Amino acid sequence: MDFELTKEQRDIQRAAREFVQAEYDKDAVMQLELEHKFPWELLKKTAELGFIGVDFPEEYGGQGYGLLEKVLVDEEFCRQFAGIGECLTTPNFGAKMILNRGTEEQKRKYLPPVLNGEAISAGAFTEPDRGSDILLVNTRAVKEGNEYIINGNKIFTTYGTIAKWAIVLCQTDPEAKPTYRGQSIILVEMDREGIDVSEFEKMGWHSAPTCNFILSNVRVPQENLIGEENRGFYHSLEFLNNFRVEMAGVGVGVAQGAFDRALEYARTREAFGQKIGQFQAIQHRLAEMAIKIETARLLAYKAAWEFDRGNVDPKLCSMAKLYAATAATEVSDAAISIFGGHGYMVENEVERFYRDARNFDIVEGTRDIHKNAIGRALLGLK
Repeated sequence: MDFELTKEQRDIQRAAREFVQAEYDKDAVMQLELEHKFPWELLKKTAELGFIGVDFPEEYGGQGYGLLEKVLVDEEFCRQFAGIGECLTTPNFGAKMILNRGTEEQKRKYLPPVLNGEAISAGAFTEPDRGSDILLVNTRAVKEGNEYIINGNKIFTTYGTIAKWAIVLCQTDPEAKPTYRGQSIILVEMDREGIDVSEFEKMGWHSAPTCNFILSNVRVPQENLIGEENRGFYHSLEFLNNFRVEMAGVGVGVAQGAFDRALEYARTREAFGQKIGQFQAIQHRLAEMAIKIETARLLAYKAAWEFDRGNVDPKLCSMAKLYAATAATEVSDAAISIFGGHGYMVENEVERFYRDARNFDIVEGTRDIHKNAIGRALLGLK
């Protein structure tokens, strides 16, 4: 058993850290946050250095590494930037589905623009009355000639207003029993007629638009089908296992970033005649935070390592995502407590870390969804 990263992995980790530290400007980040603006300039620089496509094959503009290397990058980016870090690491959200299940023509058409920072991809799975339940979807795709006609409503579609295209989970066989056996993944370009996208106001992650996505008689060619028709549910599970491990890396980074700031504050802030880090209560709180971060990191790295070896364990993917997201929320909350009243102020970074962390605790499955998945796997239930 070897817990050491390879030299190449350490180099990638160090390169990501040096990049975000060099590019980080607290005032600029705060301005993006306040104005709800996407970090386009940073995205272009990120793409130029190959960080967006670190785990994509070189023939499509990637770097040819694995999921563990992607997790290392995600951690470093979100450690420095929190929510904006995720904007720089997940603009390829829908692209992984094409990599996994797309045709060679689809890969060469859609992947390079995303990986070089010219386009953003989105994923549309969630529906207003279904939430995390994708066993039944109301969005319908009906064949007519050589086209699909799509009608439906997706919500919480990240990047919906700025994405070039989205992968959409649709019901293509309404007679299928159970219904999820009649689902398909269809790529929809966001400039097609019949699309209405509007942005939600939300608690945090303000630089990433989260959208209501309505499709009304949207026509797309049948060549936009991703993978096999009526296998979309299974393709989605495969896709989500990968992305949940990525989100574990995001959670570790957010937790570490909040901890870094709280630790420095504990070393410098004085109260009652001494540094607050000398109080046992603060030391205990920091110890608990560090334990959660280290545990989350080990789970995330193990899940990614197993994934890269071809041992995809959905239970482990859920464990990694669940624990890292929970750690991000709890650690950033504890960081606010260490800062006291200052931590609650908008100009303080830990306030933003907490609001962004709360989002990661929900996306790609809530705590209860992952506990269900883990519990059923332990019991051998399908």
